[in-house]
Amino acid sequence: MTAPAEPPRFVVMGPSGAGKSVVGAALAERLAERFPGLRFVDADDLHPASNVEKMRAGIALDDHDRMPWLALVGGELAAGADGRVVACSALKRSYRDAIRAACPDAVFVELVVPAGELGDRVVRRPGHFMPASLVASQLGALEPLDGDERGIRIENTGPVDGVVTRVIAALDAGW
Repeated sequence: MTAPAEPPRFVVMGPSGAGKSVVGAALAERLAERFPGLRFVDADDLHPASNVEKMRAGIALDDHDRMPWLALVGGELAAGADGRVVACSALKRSYRDAIRAACPDAVFVELVVPAGELGDRVVRRPGHFMPASLVASQLGALEPLDGDERGIRIENTGPVDGVVTRVIAALDAGW
């Protein structure tokens, strides 16, 4: 990718089980070769305890729960002089708008995974607070990136390294 004037600020997005954390961390690691100091942040770590407890209990978050968290996500994305890659569901346009309000130069990388595979992935994920029962609510809320949003849609199939290579190739091509 052509080096931007400012460090990159990417949000790797999608429903639970899409691979945001794994792909986001690998993308940050690869991009750190071009942008030393670039950091990966998992937005799950920014949830207040009340949100985590709701999800752990199998209760889907509503917009009242999400908006303060999304403001934190946007602030974290904008923070630091070296850039960020943040893994965040960012399911709805309004959620992405909330992130963009704090970080206008955010670029979104939407990971696309077949619906049936998402639940399987979540079930196999040990120790995470998000139960597979909430995947359907996330898919119901999902609004794919619109054509006027800065970002790309990438299938998250195959080895992680290959997915990251496709992400970087799309970004290099100017998406």
